[in-house]
Amino acid sequence: MSGSVGRNLGLVVALLLLVIVGAVTAPDTFLTLSNTLTVLRQASILGVVAIGMTLVITAGGIDLSVGSVLGLASVVATLAAIQDLADQLHWIVMILMALLVGVAAGLINGIVIAYGKVVAFMATLAMLIAARGLAEVLAERRTLQVGNRDLINFLNADLIGVDILIWIFAIVAVLGWIILNRTTFGRRTVAIGGNREAARLAGINVKRHTMWLYAISGLCAGIAAIMYLGRTTAGTSTHGTLLELDAIAAVVVGGTLLVGGRGTITGTVFGVLIFTTLTNVFVQNNLNSSIQAVVKGVIIVVAVLLQQRFAKPTGRAT
Repeated sequence: MSGSVGRNLGLVVALLLLVIVGAVTAPDTFLTLSNTLTVLRQASILGVVAIGMTLVITAGGIDLSVGSVLGLASVVATLAAIQDLADQLHWIVMILMALLVGVAAGLINGIVIAYGKVVAFMATLAMLIAARGLAEVLAERRTLQVGNRDLINFLNADLIGVDILIWIFAIVAVLGWIILNRTTFGRRTVAIGGNREAARLAGINVKRHTMWLYAISGLCAGIAAIMYLGRTTAGTSTHGTLLELDAIAAVVVGGTLLVGGRGTITGTVFGVLIFTTLTNVFVQNNLNSSIQAVVKGVIIVVAVLLQQRFAKPTGRAT
């Protein structure tokens, strides 16, 4: 169970058990194609954020700001001036603005943490508060509707019957897996999480690498903001509230060590699907959302206890 195959097998079994429970308790609706696509759509936004979070946590960091950065990016992308520019040029302008805001916020986090030597928890907590506040100021506490129908149509389109949002999640997950498992950047990420000082002595520019990790996390938040625009057709400062907690939970349940040194994109995808499927089972059966929160909490505690029992940093990514 301590190996990557054992961990992933455990996640598959957990997901299958949830599917069986859903099929038994809601046989008429749970296993339908439309409900499956609904689960995947709901998983897509959380999944994109969780991929970026996986890289940060693998390196021994944490990013509490992704939800607020998502909200800020959605607001900036839907400001009247930006939408007017998009109408004159192309709706891609709105997408670029959301991505730019995400990367900028991530870079600020990375610079403060790496070069300012501020603890990641405090630096990203400060960004969480500041980004949400700035989003409220820019939006004037209003919901900003997306007026460009071409953007909405694109984000709600499907390719061979599968929503664009699901494809975006799949692409980000594949890229995240490649980065972590098949690139020097990924190996350095694992090395930094395993032993920061040893990584520095080995010639890795730990500060610069850390900065770029947080930039990637911010980029993922910007991508998720665009996906939110497609799903809600609006930008608001409340988008992404508490999303960072769900992302961290999915990453931990997926098998990435909170202390760093081991990360798994595959596990994160399963973790996201487990939480999303659990939510869907509760919705299908009209169960109390408070009980759902309790169950999620239990799952997280069990996952952490299993990490402490079986998991040891091995310096390998999966």
